[in-house]
This record gives sequence, C-alpha cells and structure tokens, in this order.
Amino acid sequence: MNASLFEAMMVVSFGISWPMSIIRSYKGRTAKGKSPLFLFFIFFGYICGIAAKLIANSINYVLIFYILNLIMVAVDIILYFRNRAIDRKNSPPAGHDAHTAAK
Repeated sequence: MNASLFEAMMVVSFGISWPMSIIRSYKGRTAKGKSPLFLFFIFFGYICGIAAKLIANSINYVLIFYILNLIMVAVDIILYFRNRAIDRKNSPPAGHDAHTAAK
C-alpha cells in the first residue's frame, strides 16, 4: 500500500460525515448546535490540504476527495447562514416575553 491510499482513506473518512451534516442542516432549518467557527476552520484545513498537494506537485486522485469535502463544507456553511436567517425570522422580537404576551 502506498501513502496516497492512506491519505485517500483519511480524507474519505472525514468526508463521510458531511453529507449527513448537510441533510441535517437542510431538514432541520435551524443553526442551533452549529458552530460557524468550526466550519470555517475545517474549510481552511481543506484549502491547506489542496494547497499542499499543488505546491508539492503531488497531484493525484486524492485531490478529488479534498475538493469534494471542501464543496460539502461550503454547502454546510451556506446552510448555516440560511438557517440562522430562519432562526432570526422565527424568534420573537427583542424584549418580547411569551408570558406577558399571553396576558
């Protein structure tokens, strides 16, 4: 086995969770429980991985997995901001108390 195969297995292992996260974000329609900072760090990490492959001129099939993961993280980031807007739209106005509104 060569190093590229192990690198591919690592990137694929990381990437398996992104489709599940995207589906959860899309269906859940809430940003609660998501960390944009975490998502941006992961996004940055994949950019660094891609840059390392390009700089080292070690372009092979593994690069495809880096790019796919980068795209999935980007989709999750977009969904985070969509869901945050939904959360804001669905939250009561500032200073509004559900108990006093019922009286």
